[in-house]
Amino acid sequence: MGFGLAAVGRPGYIDLGRDQDLPPGRGVDAMRRRTHELLDLAYADGVRHFDAARSYGRSEEFLAQWLDQRERPGLVVSSKWGYTYTAGWRVDAETHEVKDHGLGTYERQVAETRALLGDRLDVYQVHSVTPGSPALTDPALHRALVELGAQGVLVGLSTSGPDQAEAIRSALAVTVDGVPLYRSVQATWNPLEPSAGAALAEAHAAGCRVMVKEALANGRLAVPDPRLDPVLGPLTEATGAARDTLALAAALHQPWADVVLSGAATTDQLTSNLRATALTLTADQLATLTELAESPPAYWHHRSELPWN
Repeated sequence: MGFGLAAVGRPGYIDLGRDQDLPPGRGVDAMRRRTHELLDLAYADGVRHFDAARSYGRSEEFLAQWLDQRERPGLVVSSKWGYTYTAGWRVDAETHEVKDHGLGTYERQVAETRALLGDRLDVYQVHSVTPGSPALTDPALHRALVELGAQGVLVGLSTSGPDQAEAIRSALAVTVDGVPLYRSVQATWNPLEPSAGAALAEAHAAGCRVMVKEALANGRLAVPDPRLDPVLGPLTEATGAARDTLALAAALHQPWADVVLSGAATTDQLTSNLRATALTLTADQLATLTELAESPPAYWHHRSELPWN
């Protein structure tokens, strides 16, 4: 498993339950301390992949400060560019992030990332690619990303939206001088939204590093829900596992998943999340979880309606 900083690098996000989960006031120093506490716990429990993004508020800054504390060998550090954080550390901002996959944004943001993470950056991904993104079509951007790859950084992309599979397959077809450009894919996969699974399997077979994000569906799979209870209730009773543990274990059981990210905001959540590595699900239990799947348009519409809080 890996740990992602989307929920703790900024005061506002769309995960459920943040009013109870985060430090009072959500000041920068309090959020930094919480982030470092979670990074310490994750590292002590064997987590070695840590994921940030330019748009996750101060996530790269918090991660860099933690990395500066002492040498921690064996880590993989990934981040993302393509969204600019615009909330000004406010939860009630009208716009929290602005998307732009143009070359100018890349050049600005890779310099910002390098200023914080330096040569500790292992994977750099275009953030939330959808069909039609310049990340799939712009030769000048592709050349710039090749130059980054020549510096030893794995070039990748993340996806979101109901057409994730199309975006992933389009990315796999992007080449520069006959060489595939994108060697890492981070996508949403969970029992409610498993539609990218086949494309992720293709990416894995092509040699890409595959990362799963939003395995808990922004918290929907971690809390009681009348629609989900008939399936998740019996499974939690049968396995003795909490709902979040169960959902993350389902992602870990996918043979194409190289890293499954926890997005925990508290140490209790992270401890429960990490128990997924020790949970074995039967083929019948995994098949039962497929009953939860929603259509991609329905899932992503629901996600778009979640409030920033």
